[in-house]
Amino acid sequence: MKLRKISSVKHFAALAAALLFFAGPVLAGPPLICHAIDIGSAQSLPWTSSGWNLTGQENYDLNHLVPDTLALLVPSTPVLVRMETLRRATLYAQQRAAIANELLFRLEANTREHPKDALAAFDFGYLTECYRQASWLRQHTDALKSSEGAATVRASAPMKTMDGYEWVRKAIALRGSDPQMEFAAALMTTDGARSEHERHLQNAMAGAKADALLARNLASRFPKNAA
Repeated sequence: MKLRKISSVKHFAALAAALLFFAGPVLAGPPLICHAIDIGSAQSLPWTSSGWNLTGQENYDLNHLVPDTLALLVPSTPVLVRMETLRRATLYAQQRAAIANELLFRLEANTREHPKDALAAFDFGYLTECYRQASWLRQHTDALKSSEGAATVRASAPMKTMDGYEWVRKAIALRGSDPQMEFAAALMTTDGARSEHERHLQNAMAGAKADALLARNLASRFPKNAA
């Protein structure tokens, strides 16, 4: 009886540990979606929420989402601003499948038209991963759920064969050195599935010495490393 009791305690402890392990990332949320990028006073898509999600009070015409997003992604736009713009665009796009697909198609087409353009590769890769994380969020939580949003998941099924991280890695290679892109890559590899996470993070931290905005974002996302 005593052995059985000890065995049961061990089983419960193992089960609890497993639940905590899997609950951790869920509570934290997908890093590209559930945490806004600090862009200071830079212009991006309109946003009224102080949190990560839409408040439902945004008076934004979704018909303008694709042209507005593309207009913001000009060569002079810093990578951090591109990241937050694509995050916001992803959340807006979940409300209408056709718009979500059009934005993804336009950014993918841009990589074909400009195969040596680091920013084109980055934008497509980052949006791809934002869409993937939004899809996960909808499937595993009550967030982003709507009849229109469900259509976005089905319509974007081919996205499962794309690897946004590899596009960001390509962008870094084309760029030569970009600490803000390294920060984006570090966020993409926080789940431990990629051995490159530490390298991306160290490269971002090294560049943050001359980039106060990047330093603030690193301190927010990786406080133990930035301390």
